[in-house]
Amino acid sequence: MKYLLKRYLAVVYESLLMLALALTVTAVYYLLLGDASHGWKRLGLQLLVWGSMGAYFVRCWTASGQTLASQTWKLKVVDQQGRLLGWQQAALRYVVAGVLLLPAGLTLWWAMLDREQQFLHDRLLGSRIIRV
Repeated sequence: MKYLLKRYLAVVYESLLMLALALTVTAVYYLLLGDASHGWKRLGLQLLVWGSMGAYFVRCWTASGQTLASQTWKLKVVDQQGRLLGWQQAALRYVVAGVLLLPAGLTLWWAMLDREQQFLHDRLLGSRIIRV
């Protein structure tokens, strides 16, 4: 259970980092294009924030297997053979994890039931989080 708590704390830390990234991207977007509360500007901002977060995660997972939060908590994302994820697998992991977070954090709840305490998206995609 201690391992799972560590992973959940990493998720909280990651959420704070993503909030900072989203606020920074939004501020720059607002300065350049003005109000983005409706229409194509709103959609553009949403896509930019989503894409910026995706770029951060995919780059971290493919370069070292670790984001800033996972470095802090000594965790690493790898494939089933213990290798770093390729960019396609990392991008797919980002999309699937996002989709599985939407229904009441399904992927987070799954980890409590999983025999190896892996998130649902990792179980489905053949990736895993290991201790470093």
